[in-house]
Amino acid sequence: MATLDMDAEDGPKFIPDPLAIPKLQCGAMEDLESYVAHPKHNTDLGFPGELIDNWQEVAIAKIGELAEKNRAFQVYLDSCVKCGACTDKCHYFLGTGDPKNMPVARQDLLRSVYRRYYTFAGKNFPWLVGARDLTREVLDEWYNYYHQCSQCRRCSVFCPYGIDTAEISMAAREIMDTVGLGQKYCNEIIAKASTVGNNLGLNPKALRATLEDLEEDLEDETGISVRIPLDEKGADVLLITPSADFFAEPHIDGLLGYAKVFHEAGVSWTVSSYASEAANFGMFIGSYENMRTLALRIRQAAEDLGVKRIVFGECGHAWRVAYSFLNTLAGPFDFLDQNYPIPQHIMEFTYDMIQKDQLNFDKSKNDHIRLTYHDSCNVARGAGMGGFEGGQFELPREVLKACCNNYFDMERDTIKESTFCCGGGGGLLTDELMDLRTKGASPRMSALQQVTEDHGVTHMAAICAICKTQFSKVMPKFGYEMDSILSVHQLVGNALILTGQEVENEAAPEGEAAVAEVNP
Repeated sequence: MATLDMDAEDGPKFIPDPLAIPKLQCGAMEDLESYVAHPKHNTDLGFPGELIDNWQEVAIAKIGELAEKNRAFQVYLDSCVKCGACTDKCHYFLGTGDPKNMPVARQDLLRSVYRRYYTFAGKNFPWLVGARDLTREVLDEWYNYYHQCSQCRRCSVFCPYGIDTAEISMAAREIMDTVGLGQKYCNEIIAKASTVGNNLGLNPKALRATLEDLEEDLEDETGISVRIPLDEKGADVLLITPSADFFAEPHIDGLLGYAKVFHEAGVSWTVSSYASEAANFGMFIGSYENMRTLALRIRQAAEDLGVKRIVFGECGHAWRVAYSFLNTLAGPFDFLDQNYPIPQHIMEFTYDMIQKDQLNFDKSKNDHIRLTYHDSCNVARGAGMGGFEGGQFELPREVLKACCNNYFDMERDTIKESTFCCGGGGGLLTDELMDLRTKGASPRMSALQQVTEDHGVTHMAAICAICKTQFSKVMPKFGYEMDSILSVHQLVGNALILTGQEVENEAAPEGEAAVAEVNP
């Protein structure tokens, strides 16, 4: 495979494949750090405001606590044999060449300290087993490199022992938060979502005004009154979607697609101002308490509004938390309609409507697009869809094929369970990490470039807000337009013809009325 030369003066050029094992560049990323959280960002989440005086003692005790209560975590620390199966599986290592971004090396940043204090060999013969004292230098190394992991879990797919580096990364971040060394991006976002209801800090008045404007846009486009309700009691469906859907491209177009699908399905639905955020950044920092706080807002909104179903919008880590943990964090949801999945993904909802032949598509509306699909990590490796094995891979592709004529998959070893991360997940979607994000995106961009070369692909779709935001920033660096990344439901909305909508009839003779009405 090949990718594009970002620095080409006379247009994009092909450069060597970044999927190949890179030349080692020791320490290449050792000075790249994300901003440390302000004391208030930490205290709002129940952590010390700044690094505490006895941080070493507390951190060591926290390692022991996590190992005791999380058997998997202890197994991950004890079982690695350094076989090397994971070394070339991390997109950050492939993009940066820094050996500390090899999953096995990143794990050892914590494993070496665990061995020093919690194993016989480490306590008595530390030099023989690579055990290290927990010093301030080591702590700073943790902060740097554990914020160069998007927790995508690709390495775990290839590990013969099933070691999940994401779990170790989450644990390291939880330990650092416990001693007052939190990351600004994650902790500030969690605090906003916990108090205001969304990552942006949008109040209900601003949210309502935004949705009303979008309703006007929909009516101008379709000639049909398509509502985007807010805080409406008694609706069938509560939509929990990332707050990016309310303000940014291509996310907004995805929200408009949801609205069209709900409208055409004849299902009453609503958005909640109290729980107007699907994302749960508590997972990124390994904090069960903060994950639960955010999950309980969703439960409270569903109870207050009296809905029958909870449907999640396009957000990868939101769906992972919802699919894997929502019922544990905030259940039981015995007040919801038990005939539907709890929770349900918007992709499942739309796929079901397609299977029932309840949606009318004009696929030619997307003929200006030659499309591929990016499997978002947390959906691909941390969740399911549709109630059958591999549903998280098949449902998005079937929906896309239902509304697009020109669809092409990227190479098999770069998609589905082996998918590459966008490069901006796991709490890394912050400007000071743009260099890392660009390098981390290069394996995915390489696969995209190959399918572009083979099939003339012009656009890529995704069902994750972080992926869409990340790609809109990095794709131009690889020779693509900013709007080359699309929401799946943006394409659904493009092609969906609403009942009663007047549509152009391209087959009408020239000079004659070329308008038809779609009847029920």
